[in-house]
Amino acid sequence: QKTHLKNLRLQYQLYLLLNSHILSLLKNETGLTIFFLCTYLPKTAAGHCKWAEVLKDLEQIKTSDDIDVSLYTANADEDVKCQELVMRCYFLEMKVILHECYITNCRKTQDVFNILKNGNASFENKQVNSTTSKKCKECEEYEEKNFKEFIQNFLKVIQRECK
Repeated sequence: QKTHLKNLRLQYQLYLLLNSHILSLLKNETGLTIFFLCTYLPKTAAGHCKWAEVLKDLEQIKTSDDIDVSLYTANADEDVKCQELVMRCYFLEMKVILHECYITNCRKTQDVFNILKNGNASFENKQVNSTTSKKCKECEEYEEKNFKEFIQNFLKVIQRECK
C-alpha cells in the first residue's frame, strides 16, 4: 500500500509539473519523458493484485505435512458471481487451519496467520450483496477435502482473481 501511495504522489507531482509547463515541456526530450512516466505509472499501480501477499503465503504452506484437516472446499470454477463468497469460505476454513496449527504447533502457523490477516484486510467493511448470496452455496454445502486439495483449489481461485 505504501508503494501505491508513493506512485500516486509521484503522479500528482508530475501532473502539476506538466500542467504548469505543458506546451514548453512537450517540445523537448525531458518533457516527453515526463509525459511517458505520467501515462505509464497508473498502469503499474493498478496492475497490483490485492491477493498477492496471500498467494505468497499459500505457496509457503502448500507443502506442509504437519497440517491434517478436512475442510469445506469450494470449486475453483465456481460461478463468477459467487467469487466473493467463495473467497470468504476459503478464509473461514483458514481459521480452522490456524486453530489446528495452534493445537498441533505446526511449523507454518505464522504463514497461516498472515493469510488470514491479509485476507481479512481485503474484506474489511465490505458487505456481501444479499441477492447474490442467495444464489450461491453456503460454505458447508461444499465437499470436504483434505488439506492439500483445499490449498490447491484455493491457489487456483486466488490466481484467477489476480489475472
